[in-house]
Amino acid sequence: MFSRRALVRLILPLVVEQFLAVTIGLSDTIMVANVGEAAVSGISIVDAINILLIQVFSALATGGAVVAAQYIGSGNRESACGAAKQLLYAITFLSLVIMGLCLVFRTPILFLVYGDLDPEILSNALIYFEFTAISYPFLAIYNAGAALFRAMGNSKISMMVSLIDNVVHIGGDAVLIYGCGWGTAGAGLATLLARMLAALAMFWLICRSSNLIYIDHPFHVVLEFGMIRRILNIGVPNGLENGMFQIGKLIVQRLVTTFGTSAIAANAVAGSISTITSIPGNAISLALITVVGQCIGAKNYAQSTYYTKRLVGVAYLSMGTLNLALFLLAAPVVGVYHLDPAATGSAVRILEAFAVCSATIWVPAFVLPNSLRAAGDVKFTMLTSVFSMWVFRIGFCYILTVSLGMGVLGVWYAMYIDWAVRSAVFLLRYRGGKWKTKKVI
Repeated sequence: MFSRRALVRLILPLVVEQFLAVTIGLSDTIMVANVGEAAVSGISIVDAINILLIQVFSALATGGAVVAAQYIGSGNRESACGAAKQLLYAITFLSLVIMGLCLVFRTPILFLVYGDLDPEILSNALIYFEFTAISYPFLAIYNAGAALFRAMGNSKISMMVSLIDNVVHIGGDAVLIYGCGWGTAGAGLATLLARMLAALAMFWLICRSSNLIYIDHPFHVVLEFGMIRRILNIGVPNGLENGMFQIGKLIVQRLVTTFGTSAIAANAVAGSISTITSIPGNAISLALITVVGQCIGAKNYAQSTYYTKRLVGVAYLSMGTLNLALFLLAAPVVGVYHLDPAATGSAVRILEAFAVCSATIWVPAFVLPNSLRAAGDVKFTMLTSVFSMWVFRIGFCYILTVSLGMGVLGVWYAMYIDWAVRSAVFLLRYRGGKWKTKKVI
């Protein structure tokens, strides 16, 4: 069903898009850092909440993409277009509700998550929260469009719109922060304008009838609750899984802050560097939704298995190469950050262990489950991921760091235990074949 050329056309833009997200995100952080410590702190605590909400939109968009991809595989273009339209309505409605709640209750939300904050940090956080909350519907529309284009096998569109979004974001930061001197408000406005532009571009593109999937007469609202239910059956478990995962990460992050400045710095630097090696794995995870979804829609389970093995193999090869380089170059790369000797040593040890574990057990833990999700086996992946996160990552995190006194290294080792459990469970599930009994359309 997919030639090698088609797979390359699908995966390569996704790799570029993931790379842009990491590198331009770092550039954005550096530019915002010049606003001042209170502003940076305010922005960072709001972004932690934003990431949680972004995962909700991404999960719902994935639900729509799975349904649309299966309809494409079955040759039912009309239903695929219908799924796209209902996804747009559902995700827009949800994002408007979340936007309203965040605008009205942004102060209580910040106090609930972080407790008492320094007044200056709180002031900056409230400003940034207001701008980013207004951007939620635009972000949701972009995510829906990007997921639908990926379901068609056309990831080049989402890559190009993402590039425009990031360039406008960085340019807006430069003009509004440096040129106009608007500080946190400038950073928030730049984010809002970039997301507005990306949403408008994606909306215009997805409404073009030349696409395999397109949205016809989007302002003529007709709700099909059966189709919306199919999307939610995939999107809600996926959203709960992602949401619980992010909450767990916040809990672990708060634990790290108790280990002292050196540990915090080592954890932050190792976290930034380690994201680079997962870029090809994340891209292939997204590609699996399209490939396996279309195979399942065509009821071609043999090709679903074939492409899953093939793409998992590509993920192992690409991530193995990057992690080998990380293992060999960990010390000089960490040295660029000019940390104190204790933090440098911790960061190097973290990255060396990370490189080994990422090259061996990350792929079945995070790439393979997307094949299960594309087949509709989302409740199992949700329950496994949530259980493993809270029992093994968070549970062993406290055992290794508090009881055994391993400090920040224990946080990372607990994460590897979580990966190992996920890998074993997902491999057994996939080999058992129960995912073939799931029905989405």
